[in-house]
Amino acid sequence: MSRIFTTSVASVYPHYVTKAEKKGRSRAEVDEVITWLTGFDDAELQRHLADETTFEDFFAAASLNPNAELITGSVCGVKVQEVEDPLMRQIRYLDKLVDELAKGRPMEKILRT
Repeated sequence: MSRIFTTSVASVYPHYVTKAEKKGRSRAEVDEVITWLTGFDDAELQRHLADETTFEDFFAAASLNPNAELITGSVCGVKVQEVEDPLMRQIRYLDKLVDELAKGRPMEKILRT
């Protein structure tokens, strides 16, 4: 079991926001990609952050977007679509979405619409 599974989403979330903001994107856009991926609304997302929910419990409670399977590419040299463990793949999906946001990709493309 990877250490990230028991890490709280709230402890990583500020890093997602910082990464996006350094490239001119906003916290609201980070929240938008997270809610798109997980199916949570803003209130649910904020509750998970306040409760310091682990990644394992966070994704267990999520209703993953059916288009999440369209997320491909590499994160830290690992192809997202080739990650075997379902939970790790979901975490990598989130990492990939934040990467795309920080790289200035249009929101329509990030959200696979």
